[in-house]
Amino acid sequence: MTIRHPPVHAGAPPASVPRWLRQLAWLLVFATAAAHGQGAAPDELVRGVTDEVLTVLRQDKDLKAGDRARAIRLIDEKIAPHFDFARMTALAVGPPWRQASPPEREALTREFRTLLVRTYANALTAYRDQTVHFPPSPQAQGDDVVIRSQIRQSGAAPIGLDYRLRRGADGWKVFDVAVDSVSLVTSYRGSFAAELAKGGPQALIDTLREQNRRYEPERPPS
Repeated sequence: MTIRHPPVHAGAPPASVPRWLRQLAWLLVFATAAAHGQGAAPDELVRGVTDEVLTVLRQDKDLKAGDRARAIRLIDEKIAPHFDFARMTALAVGPPWRQASPPEREALTREFRTLLVRTYANALTAYRDQTVHFPPSPQAQGDDVVIRSQIRQSGAAPIGLDYRLRRGADGWKVFDVAVDSVSLVTSYRGSFAAELAKGGPQALIDTLREQNRRYEPERPPS
């Protein structure tokens, strides 16, 4: 079985939002989460790095040439550390997470992280001068906050992005995102449910591992 990736416009014609642009929306969610410091407010964290990331997307020759391995390295090194993948995985798996053993939880988190990074790395190579707009955000109250933004592109409807962050001992980290109100973890929960019902956590681990093999970037010629 192949894990289905979440759509952006449930019920809208596929042509209404190009697939690469949907992927770019998810990728920018990853990108804008890279922290400038543990003490930064969540809206400052998200806003502050956006210009830097967009500059890289505009200028990096390898990304423009479609180097997917370069895109994966960039996400792995600079972006993924600022996501709470364990919490994301627990939310996507749902109640079966409580029955999973510690090794199964570790494997699920590792494979889900790999799937997300490899799937949305394609979007880095598809950037075409989109801009990101942030409406005013209320001051964060407590340790759980939603930051809203939009991706804008000429000739296309804006794509709404909502970032859910939680503050822990190591600062704010993203644990869910929504593109036009479609939650990433909720969408994956629907895809994961069939595998979990069929064979429990190990069946899902096996499916994720196999899918990650298919998403593995090609090695450059020596």
